[in-house]
Amino acid sequence: MSKDIRKSTVKGRASARRKSGAAVAGLHLLSDAEMRRIADRVFKFSDADETEVEIGMISDALTRFANNTIHQNVAEQSLAVSVRTVVDGRTARAATNKTDDDSLRRVVEISKSLARSQPRNPDLLPMPRQQKYTKVARYFENTAYATPADRARAVARVAEMAEKNKQTAAGIFSTGVTQSAIANTKGLFASHRQTRAEFSITILESDSSGWAKANSPDLKRIDPAALARSASEKSAASRKPGEAAPGRWTVILEPSAVLDLVGFLFYDFAGTAMWDQRSCFTKRMGKRIMGENITIHDDAYHPLQSGAPFDGEGIPRQKILLVDKGVPTNLVFSRATAKKMRARPTGHGSSLPNDMGEAPMNLVFGGGKSTVDEMVRSTDRGILVTRLWYIRDVDPYEKVLTGMTRDGTFSVQNGKVAGGLRNFRFNQGVLEMLSNVEMMGPAVRAAGEESFEMVVPPMKVRNFHFSEVTKF
Repeated sequence: MSKDIRKSTVKGRASARRKSGAAVAGLHLLSDAEMRRIADRVFKFSDADETEVEIGMISDALTRFANNTIHQNVAEQSLAVSVRTVVDGRTARAATNKTDDDSLRRVVEISKSLARSQPRNPDLLPMPRQQKYTKVARYFENTAYATPADRARAVARVAEMAEKNKQTAAGIFSTGVTQSAIANTKGLFASHRQTRAEFSITILESDSSGWAKANSPDLKRIDPAALARSASEKSAASRKPGEAAPGRWTVILEPSAVLDLVGFLFYDFAGTAMWDQRSCFTKRMGKRIMGENITIHDDAYHPLQSGAPFDGEGIPRQKILLVDKGVPTNLVFSRATAKKMRARPTGHGSSLPNDMGEAPMNLVFGGGKSTVDEMVRSTDRGILVTRLWYIRDVDPYEKVLTGMTRDGTFSVQNGKVAGGLRNFRFNQGVLEMLSNVEMMGPAVRAAGEESFEMVVPPMKVRNFHFSEVTKF
């Protein structure tokens, strides 16, 4: 263990012992009653036709490490009050981070002034009345009140392992809590409280690297030591990387790699994207364009998902079957888009005003029963991919993406991992990829760098197109 890590850990433990009560007291969570009182004060100051208030509180803490040493610990807590007013068919929003009467009165007046300067919106609907919500349990005390010392102890163990293996560790360990509420003058009130923990690590050697990442509302579900071991093993296994020719390959994609590819589909399921003919499912709804083994839901209530059970307008989120055995079946709708397309709102709208419409934020893929090891054993010649990065659209309608592999790309020969490979650039259509899935593992909550978290399985895919080999 490096001296800096050891010193940071010891000081953190002493500080935690001295100030454990103060640390808990430092986090002030708002009760529903407090958030209602803020909203009621806003309503008192507003004579607009309709008024909506969004309240958000974020408390985040981050421990960052590099070269086997903690070099940064930061924490912030912020509160925002966002007010939307409707004046004569026009709407606008303004925000403040203060809750005194003068500030709330001022933000209402700014919102009204902005609304009056807007053109009338023919698609603007009356604000919704009170709704019924399904409860979700995504707040965990152990996560909300995690201390710098808690994070430092975990990082110290990781750094000690890396030094023992003559490797270099870098990454982040963060914990925090968010609260949100939405209320309007029609009587609607909805609130949500959620915690979040995230650990990400890259293990470096002179000519190789390994990576692992996980996040969860529950800190107990994050195992930094196990993630570090995985990244360490990948770095060691990919030393002295060889080179394979670009072309069409059988590829085994770990969940993070799957996530960052399929994540580019999420907005294509939006009613607005279909209305504007920007969705890759335009003129393809009801047709099989993926493999029969591909089923996708949007499910805010899945035990591995996170987020509020209501959307940006306060409408309850519904579980939606998006793809049924390879056939795109349903879209998601905000209230305005649903009215325009003669559909029912699904609780996927964004806060108004916006030009996005709606999007499914809780994608859940159906999985299989195969492990990654079984996929490797079933492959005579292929490539195992840990994760991808720098992904960009090439053809949005066909959903062709380009990007590169990173931090653990391996040759698979005769059912075994045969060593590390130099990274590849790929040019691959996501719809084509999802038509060529031969094996899948159980779906897990995956974390990547190019997309928000989803529940996806590892996949074995045939004919994956690697277009170039990189120099590293």
